[in-house]
Amino acid sequence: MTQPTACVLIIGNEILSGKTQDTNLQFLGFELAKLGIRLEEARVVRDIPDAIVKALNECRAKYTYVFTTGGIGPTHDDITIECVAQAFGVPLELNETIVEMMKRSGRPINEARLKMARIPRGAALVENSASLPGFRIDNVFVFAGIPSIMRAMFVGAVPMLFKGTPILSASVDAYLREGDFAQALEELQRRHPDVEIGSYPFNRDGKLGAALVVRGTDRALLGRVIDEIVAIITALGGETKRS
Repeated sequence: MTQPTACVLIIGNEILSGKTQDTNLQFLGFELAKLGIRLEEARVVRDIPDAIVKALNECRAKYTYVFTTGGIGPTHDDITIECVAQAFGVPLELNETIVEMMKRSGRPINEARLKMARIPRGAALVENSASLPGFRIDNVFVFAGIPSIMRAMFVGAVPMLFKGTPILSASVDAYLREGDFAQALEELQRRHPDVEIGSYPFNRDGKLGAALVVRGTDRALLGRVIDEIVAIITALGGETKRS
């Protein structure tokens, strides 16, 4: 079965300036893997309409799903919704369901808040237990940037997603320098093209090593590859610790 794919577009000058640290990408990577959706790309895009529209059109043509985070609030620099409408060539329309939710909140409704109730024509709302809903148009899901709200929107989006075979992972810590086992690891990867093997170096308590992570859809195969890694590291005189 072909695995569905995804891209995340992280929208906002505050991410690129370093003032805000993005945590949504890590969450989406883990959760999409559980659903069998392979996250293949992530981009950080400035609050510039042409840049957002260009990135959105490129990615929605390339991947099964695109998830945007950020830029859907009430302020002048929240331009994601307008850009999504522009990318699809449709107008924005006031969504009465969102307006009713605003009325029930008891807070005054002004033009700034109504901005969040205008979504592209043809879009479907994505339920959000934490706040106002996100929305989906075709294969694009538009989420908030605030992590707690984004996560609630993702939960609402899960029933809308076509799922694949869950992408699993297994790992082992190898206490050797990467240069000592790099060639053997490359040969192992060639022997097992159906899995991805990654090496992530560390320095723990003065000891150099690397976390070796194997990802794939076959749990038994992952176990065998980890066993081979342990044998390789041990033969080279290193210690291992399974995670």
